[in-house]
Amino acid sequence: MKQVQLNNICKSYDGKKQVVSNVSVTIEPGEFFVLVGPSGCGKSTILRMIAGLEEINGGELRIGGNRANHFLPSERELSMVFQNYALYPHMSVADNIVFGLDVKKVPKQERKRRCVETADMLGLTDYLDRKPRHLSGGQRQRVALARAIVNESPICLMDEPLSNLDAKLRAHMRAEIRQIQRRLGLTIIYVTHDQVEAMTMGDRIMVLNEGEVQQVGPPLDIYNYPANPFVATFIGSPAMNLANGSVQHGEIIIEGISPIPIPEGTYNEGESIQMGIRPEGIRYVTDTDVEKNWTSVEVTNVEVLGNETVIAFHVNDREWYAKWTGQWRVNIGERIPILVDYDSISLFNTETNRLMKAPSSEEEHVQQRKKEAVQ
Repeated sequence: MKQVQLNNICKSYDGKKQVVSNVSVTIEPGEFFVLVGPSGCGKSTILRMIAGLEEINGGELRIGGNRANHFLPSERELSMVFQNYALYPHMSVADNIVFGLDVKKVPKQERKRRCVETADMLGLTDYLDRKPRHLSGGQRQRVALARAIVNESPICLMDEPLSNLDAKLRAHMRAEIRQIQRRLGLTIIYVTHDQVEAMTMGDRIMVLNEGEVQQVGPPLDIYNYPANPFVATFIGSPAMNLANGSVQHGEIIIEGISPIPIPEGTYNEGESIQMGIRPEGIRYVTDTDVEKNWTSVEVTNVEVLGNETVIAFHVNDREWYAKWTGQWRVNIGERIPILVDYDSISLFNTETNRLMKAPSSEEEHVQQRKKEAVQ
């Protein structure tokens, strides 16, 4: 297993605009590290620079402690799984799997042994004599994965490998790739634009936007303590609800919802803030809440998903979402009472965009779940 270090890595195609700007991170041996962000944010470019397929214009790349900026791809001891599988259509599954070993002049018996072991691990034993065109999408993805594993490289790069699969197969392959990574102790650097993949697969996530690192950390830390509004809205489905407001007379004032009382002396009078709240943090007003500052909103859309319901409504011309457990019989146009309280909100500084306050209820919920698990 090898460590991968990116120290102020930069990339520009025209010498003027940087598509990757000063990216620094250390990826530990055996870690499943995920790069996530919207299309065009630079995540695939970073992966290709690590692989040696793109030139590094600035900064330093170290692999296993060695400076690797000018190493050839073959000298970096890594394998790569592409989005389009990149299988040879005229070759059998077995030949596709061992093609890299053949190029490296690995002895025939050793190639066969590795092929059989890897095919057995990925459930491809019955398909070794078939051509790729006779396989399903999931089976082709397994062949591409097998080709990467059979090289026994300590580092594996994956560039959106599941994006061509249907939702059910994606979920299955997510679990399968994670299990294989743990079993083999691989260092995997995984690129995706799907925040669900990032949250469920990564030991750590790096969120990118316009070539710049927004936040790096474990999935739950990023979900519960987003560094800025971009991370807050990108991670989570539906996205965090945001609104601009100010502190007045010991309350947060947001147009469209009732004032939110805050602890005395917490913020300066007249201070401008940006407030965010997760859809699951919005509460339906019950009998115990009637004396609090609740708000009546008009429902604009309802999605009943079986185990939960997503309800849309407008707050000051912005569409907000509430997500509640269970099947809620709510009609479009109906008015419902909601509660946004201080414990459930995040606050961001409007000048720096940095997080000022995370939801205390989230942390209490996580700690409570830990206590229950121990008991």
